[in-house]
Amino acid sequence: MRHSLGQLLRPVTVGVLALVAMWAPCGAPAAAPAAPPAPEASGLAFGQRYHALQHGGIVRAANSSATCRPAGSSSCADAQAGARAVNGDFDMSYVDVDRDANTYNSSRAEVRLPSGSRVTYARLYWGGNLRVGEQKPAEDNGRVLIAEPGGEYKELLADTVVGHDVADGADAFQASADVTRLVRDSGAGLYTVAQVNVAAGRSAAGAWGGWTLVVAYENPAEPLRHLSLWDGFAPLRSRTGPEVGLTGPDLPEGAGGQVGLVAYNGDRGTTGDSLTVTTGTPASTATLTDSANPAGDVLNSTVSGPAGAVPARVPAYANTLGYDSDVFTLGRGVLRAGDRMSLRLSSQRDAAWAGVLFAAVDARR
Repeated sequence: MRHSLGQLLRPVTVGVLALVAMWAPCGAPAAAPAAPPAPEASGLAFGQRYHALQHGGIVRAANSSATCRPAGSSSCADAQAGARAVNGDFDMSYVDVDRDANTYNSSRAEVRLPSGSRVTYARLYWGGNLRVGEQKPAEDNGRVLIAEPGGEYKELLADTVVGHDVADGADAFQASADVTRLVRDSGAGLYTVAQVNVAAGRSAAGAWGGWTLVVAYENPAEPLRHLSLWDGFAPLRSRTGPEVGLTGPDLPEGAGGQVGLVAYNGDRGTTGDSLTVTTGTPASTATLTDSANPAGDVLNSTVSGPAGAVPARVPAYANTLGYDSDVFTLGRGVLRAGDRMSLRLSSQRDAAWAGVLFAAVDARR
């Protein structure tokens, strides 16, 4: 059972008071009493966060918070452009696009909503590695800054248990919070997320981190769909990963849709990881791949998809060096008619963590 603390979402004056309380040296005045940190657990079983049967779909905005430090090295630029490389090969630093000296990381990504849509649910996920060249304080895992298109930063606190696991040379975490009201009021456009608690430096485990904003919407012009969002926090290396599913979705023959994932520390070129979907009676299983995610290497440090409608990102590195947020378009014939659908994410070699799975699939009219 999930433990809810309730959401705190309040305006922040960057560079004046509110950030001082969180990141200034000891002795600085506080703008407001510190909120209690969200509780943490080393592992969180995957569970359904949201489900709706409605005309509409799911979109997501996502970006990484860490990247390699150029330091005159062409290999860093090659990696950012998409070359095969892993975070452990580099001295890692931060993505920081907001030109504000009071934030040490920030990146942007687009929520792309079809015209006439109404947001019914939105949730922000963020996470990364706390142990690299420096150790980040765990108490900041559940805090992040978010700015809507054209807006100012607001402090956001995790409203549910934070996953926090020390394994495979890393200190990994994922936090999340409900941002439905913010996204419903603000609509489509570029959202900025800053201060994701990610360590910088160089280690065998590497630095990595990022954020994903998942948005469910209704739109009368679109097909009737099952919209489902699951989350948790599960290590994947040499393990059968989380399996989530719907019972009784009554999928029609020829159903289409989209499936998405969020995972941490997947390395490009390390094979043995997959995302599969099982539907129909008798059951039929398909392995999901596309041009950005080859068979056997779905956890390959990409923010990709959906096909034909890829949202904008700032920056838009082709190799995120350890952060995956991918959306797969399900072609006709992938899903079989029936009353059950399940997704499974697994990895045999990558020391990775699974954080989010979501799906938007056609329902029988």
